[in-house]
Amino acid sequence: MPRRIAIVGNGRIPEGVAETIDAADLVIRFNGCRSAGRGGWKTDVIAACNTGRPALEMLAGGRWKASETVRQATEIWCVRTAEVFAAMRAPLAKSHPDLDDFCDDYTVGFETFARVTGRRLSVVPAAMHHVVDAELSAFDPPPYIVPSSGLVVIAHVLSNVATAGDRVSLAGFGHEGWQWHPFAAERRWVDAHVAAGRLDRLDPFSASGKN
Repeated sequence: MPRRIAIVGNGRIPEGVAETIDAADLVIRFNGCRSAGRGGWKTDVIAACNTGRPALEMLAGGRWKASETVRQATEIWCVRTAEVFAAMRAPLAKSHPDLDDFCDDYTVGFETFARVTGRRLSVVPAAMHHVVDAELSAFDPPPYIVPSSGLVVIAHVLSNVATAGDRVSLAGFGHEGWQWHPFAAERRWVDAHVAAGRLDRLDPFSASGKN
């Protein structure tokens, strides 16, 4: 039976979509799930940035682990593949020495948390990172370090999670933020997939059943 898969970023959420998100068959949120509330509460998967400072902040202390969204999630996805980021360490040490902890891998911490709490854990395949880089090149991105975790997860869902007939919907993606993500190219990538009918963006019209 076709499913609705909602991928909810941490950007601005339009009014009127929380009910649609909570009614989805599969809801994927990111890291600290800052858009929860206005963007509904249902959470099946937490897609976690498992390297660098964001990972360290999530695993340190109990705030993230005890949050409502994390408590109800049954699965954690580690978005960043260790070997991809290990290969980036030496080049980044020369080009961006201020990012000395960017490639630090905390996957083991998430694996331990998942095991202790009875959750499934998976790691987005390394091949997905390379596919996203290759596809972004068609949209003439400026020099960047890595695609955003959000875009990697969207590509992963389209390639490896969604099946024929599933509807993949996005909310909370403003395509802006850290300067070393290629957000303008990412927006064009998403728009191309929306135009092709592989994605849709949730807004008040789609929440009321219109597109």
